[in-house]
Amino acid sequence: MDIVFHYPPELFNLLVDTIPLLCRSKDDVITFFRGAGVEHVLLDDLWQRVRSDRANINKYEMTRTILTRLNSKGDATLRERREILRRITEFEDFSTCWPADQLKAKGLVSEIRRVVDVKDSFTRMRSEREQERQKRIAEQERKAAEIQAHGAVIEEIKRDWYPWFGKFGDENRQKRGKALEDILNRLFKAYSISIRESFQVVSEEGLGIAEQIDGVIELAGSVYLVEMKWIEDPINVEHISRHLVRVYHRGFSRGIFISASPITQPALKICRDALQKTVIFVCLLEELVRVLEEHRDLVDFLKEKENAAIIDRNPYKAL
Repeated sequence: MDIVFHYPPELFNLLVDTIPLLCRSKDDVITFFRGAGVEHVLLDDLWQRVRSDRANINKYEMTRTILTRLNSKGDATLRERREILRRITEFEDFSTCWPADQLKAKGLVSEIRRVVDVKDSFTRMRSEREQERQKRIAEQERKAAEIQAHGAVIEEIKRDWYPWFGKFGDENRQKRGKALEDILNRLFKAYSISIRESFQVVSEEGLGIAEQIDGVIELAGSVYLVEMKWIEDPINVEHISRHLVRVYHRGFSRGIFISASPITQPALKICRDALQKTVIFVCLLEELVRVLEEHRDLVDFLKEKENAAIIDRNPYKAL
C-alpha cells in the first residue's frame, strides 16, 4: 500500500527550510520536535548521532528525516503534525534565531502561513462539499425509505382489497361496504390526503340517524364529501341525488362519488346539472385499481377529475 503523505510537497519543503532557521542548534531541533509531542522513538537515533558524530549531521537533514517519519505514520501522528504547524505559524520572537537568519525565517514563516491558509480554505471547502454530499445521500436514502414504506402500504391495501371483487350478493353487502370504506380511507392516508372517516349525523329532533357520511377528504384546499357504493346494479339518479342533498346542505362543500358499478346516463346528467352549484365528480373502483397497478399518484388523479368537472363540466372523465 502506498504511503499517504499528509504534508504536501510545497509545505513539506517549506518546513524543512524553516525549522532549522528557527532553531539555533541541532539540540534545539530535537527540543523543537519533542515540544511538539513527537515520540522519542522517532528522535532517539538522531539525538545519538548529534552526541556522537555532530559534525556529520546537519539541522536540515535532521528536520527532513523527522518530518518524513511523521508523514509516513499517517493518521497516528496527525496531532504532532498539526502541533508543528501551529508552533511555526504562531512564531513571533525571531530574536532567538541567528541574526543572519532572522529575515529569511520571517519570510518563510509568512509563506507557510499563506500556504496553510490556502490549504485550510480548500480543506473547509472539501469538508463543506462532503457535508453537502452526505446530506444529499441522507435525503436520497430518506426518500427511498419513504418510497419503500409507501409501496409496502399500497401492496397491503391491494392484498386486502382485491379479494372482495366478485363477492357480490346480499350476504356480503354490509361487510363489503365496510371493507371498502376502510380500504379507501387507508388509501387516502397513504397519499397524505387529509380525511375524516365515516360518521353519522343524528337528527336534531331525536328521531335517530339523519345521515350517514362515508367520509370527508380535503383536496387542494377544498372539502369533499365522499360517497362509496359497491353494489351490482348501475348507479342511478336516486343514489346520486341522496349524495347531492348531503353536499347541498353543507355550504362550500363538494362531492365525490366512488362506485364499483357503472353510472347511468341519467345519473351523470344530474351530476352535470349540479356543477352549476358545486363541484362533484365520479370515480370508478376500476380506475383506482389502475392507479395502484400503474403506480400513479392518487392526488394527481383526483385533481384531474376535479379539473374536468370544473373546466369541462364533465363529472365523469375516464382516466
